[in-house]
Amino acid sequence: MKLRVRTYDVDASEPSVMIHDDDCIVLGVKENDRVKISGKSVWVSLVDRSDSVLERGEILIPNFYMGRYDINEGDEVEVTHSPKPDSVMYIRKKMDNKKLTKEEIYAIVNDILESKLSKIEVSAWLTSLYINGMDLDEIANFTNAMVDTGDRIDFTREPVFDFHSIGGVPGNKVTPIVVSIVAAAGLMLPKTSSRAISSACGTSDFVETFCNVELSAEQVKEISERVGGVLAWGGSMNLAPVDDIVIKVEHPLGINPRAQMLASIMSKKVAIGANNLLVDIPMGPGTKVPTLEKAREYVRDFTELGRILGMHIECAITYGDQPVGQAIGPNLEARECIRILEGEKHPASVVEKACDLAGIILEMGGIPDGATKARDILFSGQAHKKFLEIVEAQGGNPNLKADDLKPGQYVQEIVSVKSGYVHTIDNKMLVSIARAAGAPNDKGAGLLIMKKKGQRVEKGDVLMYIHSDNEAKGVRAKEMAIRFNPITIEGMLIERA
Repeated sequence: MKLRVRTYDVDASEPSVMIHDDDCIVLGVKENDRVKISGKSVWVSLVDRSDSVLERGEILIPNFYMGRYDINEGDEVEVTHSPKPDSVMYIRKKMDNKKLTKEEIYAIVNDILESKLSKIEVSAWLTSLYINGMDLDEIANFTNAMVDTGDRIDFTREPVFDFHSIGGVPGNKVTPIVVSIVAAAGLMLPKTSSRAISSACGTSDFVETFCNVELSAEQVKEISERVGGVLAWGGSMNLAPVDDIVIKVEHPLGINPRAQMLASIMSKKVAIGANNLLVDIPMGPGTKVPTLEKAREYVRDFTELGRILGMHIECAITYGDQPVGQAIGPNLEARECIRILEGEKHPASVVEKACDLAGIILEMGGIPDGATKARDILFSGQAHKKFLEIVEAQGGNPNLKADDLKPGQYVQEIVSVKSGYVHTIDNKMLVSIARAAGAPNDKGAGLLIMKKKGQRVEKGDVLMYIHSDNEAKGVRAKEMAIRFNPITIEGMLIERA
């Protein structure tokens, strides 16, 4: 059946075409069936039906498809029924806890990329991974399939070092410090990072407060080889694009299957050409890795997966039971990070973590006594100089100062109602409070944590400051902090018996 193209600009949850009810009857298709569309290109799309927003003989095609398949308003396209793809059967196979072949995994990944699978079907895929998992051979095939659907960066300079934190701990602002130390030592570390999905601030959310993070693959290659390091947003390049599609489905489900997480991390590293990778595994209550036993399982997974993929991987298990440093939120984290590069030695947790991680990478590159060397590079000012070179290369101010980053003007105080010691800090609740204040979209929003675990607190002491760019958001965040009490204070006496 030939249908005339009309376009519409709607940001739908998944791209689909719309066909008149009467035409659907002729085609023999129902809601969420698939049709093959043949014009200058041929592709398959899911179907929506209506008898009110378009006329018979028309097909509504979203802008997503118009540019991708070179279609213009008023074109005629041939539309026919398309059977359910084989990948649906392979998803069902994984739901039945059976091992998938390389070809089956590639089929699923390609069909996700081509929008041949509905969000429900992709959700079923993620749920099957969450419940049944994958072995390491399957994960390696999953990784390579995601890499092969996107671009790769081929560096002429070798070796390529990389660093990744699996996340789960707020305020983990060490990446620019690590990259600057490593690059100042003469190694190359092209770092791509993510934006926040459910956290208060991803690395790219705070780096973009002082320089451009939306770089092309060519820019990442050029800057990395010239300067030694880069701080780019991974989503600005076509590296493992299926991963970005899957993450959008994963988020509302509230699950992060082990196989998907491993393949997600490794696909970006393979695509960027890394041959040496350090993985930071924050461990503790409220993180993705609550116990040391679970952390060691991840170490085994990463190192063995690296062997299969031909990459040298080392892991660092780090404390994650409270925020790294004091600051949570884009401008606040950027300011704290830059202050350390400028020579501040506090917060000590940020300095120690950044130098220990950078030191491991230096030793992977053949530089002995890495942690000591990393501290020398940081405190001598070499790392700061290299950081400003990276900032300038990415379009930022070469004379950037930490105090250029301003926190939100509206400030709420959360004070202790009793004396004692900080007993626990609820990371997840701190993230929720920071997001209520406006982070990460409002760059000035966030938290300054004034008391950490084990520290003495007197009644009336400020536990944290809540910054916001919008007064109403700040008030709501304060109400949440008072209601849920993320920082608990206890005395030394547990019980009188």
